Amino acid sequence: MIDAIILDVDGTLWNSTEVVAQAWTQAARECGFSDMTIEAAQLQKLFGKTMDAIGDALFPEATKELRKEVIDKCCVYEHEAVEANERDITYPGVVDTIRQATLPVAIVSNCQSGYIELFMKKTDTEADIIDTECFGNTGEGKAANLRRIIERNGWQHPIYVGDTAGDLEACREAGVPFVFASYGFGDVDPRDAVAVIDSFTEVLDVAKYTVV
Repeated sequence: MIDAIILDVDGTLWNSTEVVAQAWTQAARECGFSDMTIEAAQLQKLFGKTMDAIGDALFPEATKELRKEVIDKCCVYEHEAVEANERDITYPGVVDTIRQATLPVAIVSNCQSGYIELFMKKTDTEADIIDTECFGNTGEGKAANLRRIIERNGWQHPIYVGDTAGDLEACREAGVPFVFASYGFGDVDPRDAVAVIDSFTEVLDVAKYTVV
């Protein structure tokens, strides 16, 4: 029986890419990439990777030091922009579904430190999500952080809900059943998932009826 639900953020709980793209464009231009415009569609293909991998993809010609400088500024501007954003960027039913969950709910992401906490603050779900972990905290990828959060909570049969092939690979590496959020950013063969959801509101039924 499933004993916990672990969630991805971007492409699973909300779509912040339009807000983030504007913030990152400003940061990149201030760091010398004066002609650069970062698009939401670009970020949708990159979100889910670790922050250093995203920096490598967006700024391949830059030195390692400059890439870090730009990504650090991107993260600062992103946090400010998402915090100031007043539009609802969550997918339908996300907040109500999280609040209705009777199983423990946690979040694991490849994001920077503070991003998950910002999601929780913006959606008023701090009391509903019992644990979080991310690349920014540990310097490790999603598979390692999945193992870490599962071990410290003593879960035996959790599921992970995500939307990308990277999420699937992390689940395979960590030995965690993967639930594919088909409405998100990625493209995953449904046969590789223990379940497929077309709306986040289906998560609780998956957790109740899926045998892993």
